[in-house]
Amino acid sequence: MQHYQAPWWLPGGHAQTIWAALWARRGVVEPLAFQRERWATPDGDFIDVDFRFGERAAPWVVLFHGLEGSSQSAYAQAFAVCAQQRGWNFAVPHFRGCSGELNLAPRAYHSGDFEEIGWILSCLRARSVHPLRVAGVSLGGNALLRWAQEAGEAAAQTASAVAAICSPIDLAACGHAISRGFSRQVYTRMFLRSMKPKALAKLQQHPGLFDRDRLLAARDLYEFDNLFTAPLHGFKDTEDYWDRASAKPHLARLRIPALVLNARNDPFVPAECLPRVGEVGEFVRLWQPEAGGHVGFPSGRWPSQVVTMPGAVLDWLAQPH
Repeated sequence: MQHYQAPWWLPGGHAQTIWAALWARRGVVEPLAFQRERWATPDGDFIDVDFRFGERAAPWVVLFHGLEGSSQSAYAQAFAVCAQQRGWNFAVPHFRGCSGELNLAPRAYHSGDFEEIGWILSCLRARSVHPLRVAGVSLGGNALLRWAQEAGEAAAQTASAVAAICSPIDLAACGHAISRGFSRQVYTRMFLRSMKPKALAKLQQHPGLFDRDRLLAARDLYEFDNLFTAPLHGFKDTEDYWDRASAKPHLARLRIPALVLNARNDPFVPAECLPRVGEVGEFVRLWQPEAGGHVGFPSGRWPSQVVTMPGAVLDWLAQPH
């Protein structure tokens, strides 16, 4: 994927992002069905985990989805197809509130949710003969990196390697990028259209949790995070959240193989904020193709398909490192 080239008829990061999410083929005609398990969390809440099972002794690959994603997201379906072709076990844990049912606790999820990642992976590791192969998309990739960074050398007991795909590893740079121009009009509105109703439902569960009128007035992710995400998850404000949750400053702390894949034309992740080889430490492999968009990487003839990137990531995760 470091040498990815986009189809000639699909130029630019926005087109590659939107086409891949809405119209490109996922490798199947109908969405793949999953087996769902509901897990009780240590704090009395729940998450839903979707599975497609291979052979009992087959490797496990775990995919953490992005902001407002799920097992039905285009990239999750494409990863499931690629895992199935290899005969692997595949799991998509849903962050709280993302499986189609509102969670119970006065919290949701966030980009630095490494404790939640660690608990989920420990539960899945108990089912696997070998350490897990773990990927995270966008927000899920940043949170995955933060888990590996905090776990240090102990991470190798749980995961053999991790991959972060199009992740906002510099949350401040990415938060400002998505709040400008075309990105603000399209992507920010799309996210808030989903996130605001969930937040309001959370307020009905827990009256007084935040100021309803101020949340309704929020027009970008900075304002939303300041009113909802940051205070509900122990951060002082948006700046504190974006600073402490960003994975980029801690890449050199990683002690297991980590792939960090970012297209340089990603509308969400500015190329100028991406790390350089000398900044990341010996365990990190950087793939930074010029094109691909945000979790896009469509390839082939019209209408294109999006299994090339998941296939390349899974192949990398399976390599001896």
